[in-house]
Amino acid sequence: MRACGEGLVRPGAKRARALLVGAASFLVLPLAGAMAADDRQSLNDYPTEARAEYVFACMATNGQSSDILRKCSCSIDIIASILPYEKYVQAETVLSMQLVGGERMSVFRTAASANKLVADLRRAQAEADIRCF
Repeated sequence: MRACGEGLVRPGAKRARALLVGAASFLVLPLAGAMAADDRQSLNDYPTEARAEYVFACMATNGQSSDILRKCSCSIDIIASILPYEKYVQAETVLSMQLVGGERMSVFRTAASANKLVADLRRAQAEADIRCF
């Protein structure tokens, strides 16, 4: 987040900053290329929309301050570092299906695989709570 007045820069500073960023990326790109494609994907496999939805829901629950924004953003980052996105989606789906009543939905409440997905998500959330809140 930008502090007040941080967007105000002197003339020519943007161009100098762009040149500096370009030079830095020229030096860093070979290092990024050394990472395996799977490593890069696993570090950021959560789409921005999913991260934003999590942060919005977290802020709706915990408050609408900039401090809570930082904590909620930290939380989804920790969860993403622990749980692959595919597992996150599966666990969220199981949780939403558990809320639906009826016999047909009982499989989502009793199946061991469904319960393991939810338990993994709960552990990731607990770790995020400890580290971010």
